[in-house]
Amino acid sequence: MPKTSKILITFILAFIFMATVVWIAMAQQTQKSAAILKPGTLAEIHKAKEITCKQCHGDSLKVDDNEKVVNQPCIKCHGTLEEVAKKDKGHINAHKSHLGEISCTVCHYGHTASKVYCLKCHGFDMQIPGSNTDKKERQAKIKKDEAKDKTDVVVIGAGAAGFTAAITAHDAGAKVILLEKQPITGGNSMLAAGGMNAANTKIQAKKGVKDSAELMFNDTMKGGKNTNNPELVKILAERSAESIDWLISIGADMNDLGRLAGASVERSHRPTGGAVVGAHLINVLRKNASDRNIDVRVNSNVLQILRDQKGRVTGVQVEGKHRGIYIIEAKAVIVASGGFSANATMVESYRPEFKGMTTSNQPGATGDGIKLGETIGAQVIDMKDIQIHPTIAAGSKILITEAVRGNGAILVNKDGKRFVNELTTRDAASAAILKQRDKVAYLIFDENIRKSLKQIEGYIHLELVKEGQTLKELASAVGMPADNLEATIEAYNKAFDTKNDEEFKRPNMPRPIRTPKFYAIAVQPGIHYTMGGLKIDGLTRVIGKDGKPIEGLFAAGEVTGGVHGANRLGGNSISETITFGRIAGTNAARYAVKDNK
Repeated sequence: MPKTSKILITFILAFIFMATVVWIAMAQQTQKSAAILKPGTLAEIHKAKEITCKQCHGDSLKVDDNEKVVNQPCIKCHGTLEEVAKKDKGHINAHKSHLGEISCTVCHYGHTASKVYCLKCHGFDMQIPGSNTDKKERQAKIKKDEAKDKTDVVVIGAGAAGFTAAITAHDAGAKVILLEKQPITGGNSMLAAGGMNAANTKIQAKKGVKDSAELMFNDTMKGGKNTNNPELVKILAERSAESIDWLISIGADMNDLGRLAGASVERSHRPTGGAVVGAHLINVLRKNASDRNIDVRVNSNVLQILRDQKGRVTGVQVEGKHRGIYIIEAKAVIVASGGFSANATMVESYRPEFKGMTTSNQPGATGDGIKLGETIGAQVIDMKDIQIHPTIAAGSKILITEAVRGNGAILVNKDGKRFVNELTTRDAASAAILKQRDKVAYLIFDENIRKSLKQIEGYIHLELVKEGQTLKELASAVGMPADNLEATIEAYNKAFDTKNDEEFKRPNMPRPIRTPKFYAIAVQPGIHYTMGGLKIDGLTRVIGKDGKPIEGLFAAGEVTGGVHGANRLGGNSISETITFGRIAGTNAARYAVKDNK
């Protein structure tokens, strides 16, 4: 073979070899890149696995705004929340939480980037399939559905007040549709921790606690600086025991008893062991609504309340996530959409000094119901009365329940010294903390207090708690003078022994702080509750600017004003939602079914 031919063959073979090496390297890099690249939407992920649209959406491919149709195949494929939670690894289990039984679609979206609902309040580092996509999310055009739904009563907002009103109206013979703009029901009620105030209950009698509606009335008026509506406060107090009985009758556990700030006696009712009250009640109410087949629609934002030429309410206009804009004709509407603590702009408009302050509220608390009412001429009251809660975990949105103090914890500043009666009203406690160095305080308690309240385990789980085998170790963990903290605890224990808190006049000291381990939670004040809202009468009818009830419009819960005055007592919010929710449901049903034929 000629020399030139050999050289040519050698060159070709070398070229082929180099090309092969490059191709293999490129293939490996492509595989590596594919492993690094995060998947697109869940729809794309499912399509890649040869799962068809009909397998998720059904033959009609129609999705209702509650997304129940879509959730069924999710569960069939992946298992229930409880089953999926068992597979989760890591300290924080997103599938096992205080949110209760929720739909998969609360977090997992089909055609847009998925988002962990927990992260609206928490700062966990969570990854979720379909959360990262380089594609732009589809901006669906707002569509309109000309078909009108009809019902007797529409309830706006699916928190405790809304659920209670819907269940009560249903049981009174009305057809009900319950609307919630968030992808999950529960509202702020789901986050309620301390308990539900009620006077002269069977549970109090069983535990030997002497209470009366009159004493609860006086405590509430005093806490609200006597600016409350006495008629509404009287209803709250006199019907509170009846509300506890009703909750127990539908399956709630309200057998534990505690004492919250501003109360003269133990009247805060909660689940056995002092467990969180809100999540428990919401799950009970959800089940009762489901058992009654009440039409509960999430992802459904009410755009306006409709009225006829005579000013009577005739229904609502709704924008559903999937259905678009449509109308529900109704004879009565109940507004139970909560307050506006999560609407920073709205809060600042009434209280500029609260600008930039954190909030303990869920993201749906934006005052929509108040605005809907105002638009059709409703009167609003007490809008500047915005409550600051003294104990939100520093650097977070997580509220540390008042029950921690009620069960015996004390507040100290960064110097390790007490500075306030821990059971004073929330506004006074908040003001006292804001005067301390860095506007931060610490809740101090021991092992005995920890064991007395189940909720504390949640704070430990979320790594909000520092601990020490001794007070000296605890002081070192939080960076305060050990001598001061030891002296403070010694003085407090002496006050406990003598039943006389001479310096701060704390009225109730249920436990000393003596049993190792010792614990501390850093806290600071944050926006917690809005006392103002729609003006109502004793029948929960919304009052117009002309001083007369707006026909067919009712309201209950934090969306209303007048019950709490200038400052709400802990435990009175859940009490208000249940008591006035029942009144609203009863009267709306009566108006719609009997009086408005």
